[in-house]
Amino acid sequence: MGIGKSQSLIVCVLVTAASAAVPLVGRLTTGSQIMRQAWMPYALAGVLGIIAAGLFFLLIGARLDGDVHRLRHYVQSFQDRDGPPVRCPPRRYFRALGSAIEQSMSLMHQRVEQLTSQRRELEIQVRVTDAERQHAEAILQSISDAVLVTDAFNELAMANDAAAGALRFELDGARHQPIDRIVRDPTLVKLVKDTREAGNLVNRRHVEHALGVNGQKHIYDVTLACLGNTQSEVAGVVTILHDITREKQISEMKSDFVSSVSHELRTPLSSIKAYVEMLVDGEAPDEETRTEFYNIIQGETNRLSRLIDNILNISRIESGVVKIQREHVALPAVVKEVIDVMQPQARAKNIELDEQTSPLYYQIYADKDMIYQALLNLVGNAIKYTPEGGKVHVDTLVNDHSRTVTVNVNDSGVGVPAEAMPHLFEKFYRVADHKKMAKGTGLGLNLVKHIVETVHGGKVAVTSAVGKGSTFSFTLPISDGTA
Repeated sequence: MGIGKSQSLIVCVLVTAASAAVPLVGRLTTGSQIMRQAWMPYALAGVLGIIAAGLFFLLIGARLDGDVHRLRHYVQSFQDRDGPPVRCPPRRYFRALGSAIEQSMSLMHQRVEQLTSQRRELEIQVRVTDAERQHAEAILQSISDAVLVTDAFNELAMANDAAAGALRFELDGARHQPIDRIVRDPTLVKLVKDTREAGNLVNRRHVEHALGVNGQKHIYDVTLACLGNTQSEVAGVVTILHDITREKQISEMKSDFVSSVSHELRTPLSSIKAYVEMLVDGEAPDEETRTEFYNIIQGETNRLSRLIDNILNISRIESGVVKIQREHVALPAVVKEVIDVMQPQARAKNIELDEQTSPLYYQIYADKDMIYQALLNLVGNAIKYTPEGGKVHVDTLVNDHSRTVTVNVNDSGVGVPAEAMPHLFEKFYRVADHKKMAKGTGLGLNLVKHIVETVHGGKVAVTSAVGKGSTFSFTLPISDGTA
């Protein structure tokens, strides 16, 4: 064992004492015999006492140094161990101090273990919370409606791409920003803030609100609901914006449809009723007048029947419940049948009606009655809007490359203005200048488009020039002979 500071100090003391005793003994030896005999025992005893005391303190210092070194090593061991500390060996001089240190270190180790366990639990909770947040964000992104989630401080907590697009803000960097800095619509911002301040955790708030998106006006059904925490306090607001623009348009279209149908039904019914009342009142005394009334009633009845049939056919096709009887159909035969049926109307206006079909033999796989109805509507319109002495020509063209056949209905009629072209196939649409020329419901061309495109997967087209006539055509695929 090396010599510590206390041992070094004691050795120095002993050396000093011995050095002091040597001259004293020398002086005693040079004195008188009597004095030498009297003081010699005392001097030796003093020197021996000093040496004994030095040796005693040397031993005690060595033990103290050993205990201090052991305590220092024990305390330092806590920095190098992950497990519980080693037990401090009790010493007589530092037994109380060692016990206190050991107890304190044990308590500290227990506290460290508790904090480590809490840290691990918190790490698990953080990972779970992060996974739940990612799951919630994935759900939000899958929702087509715009969704905003704000916290108790009216700051954005979550949002989806639909909300960013509808409200025109960048999703990256928007989180934890005040809602009034992100959303530019002051009305919507006020709705969110008012909902949070109201603090109603039970009822939801529904508001219809219009927003401009990409230069177009969109109408939204806005639903706002408060979020509560474990203390039943308002922790935020969920705002859902459901775009009802299309629903509004459909509702308006339904209203227009009902209004138009009512008007179209009322017109022939009014004529029928008027002429029937005149017949009942005896206002047709001769047979010629009665025959005229009968013809008018019959014509209006046929018009009413066609209107009802067109409405029903269009509704069935749009709803997908129409029954389609597909078969292999020779299109030239259908064209000839329509020409034969419409010849009387053409002759009545002195209109030349003819047809020209391809010499090639081909068939289409289609519902014959529907194709007949579509072609009949096109030829009927051509005769209706062609002045007397005009011409209506129907031809078919086969395209071997695309395996399609096209039917063209050409007329020398009044033509269609350019501004009316995009609306020709809409329900109940009629060119304003044509309403005085002939009666109509505005459903014929819409039915043609549904029959050709919706039911048979074909294509309808039109070209026209005012005063020169029009060409309405439809294209269908040629059958390969198999169903």
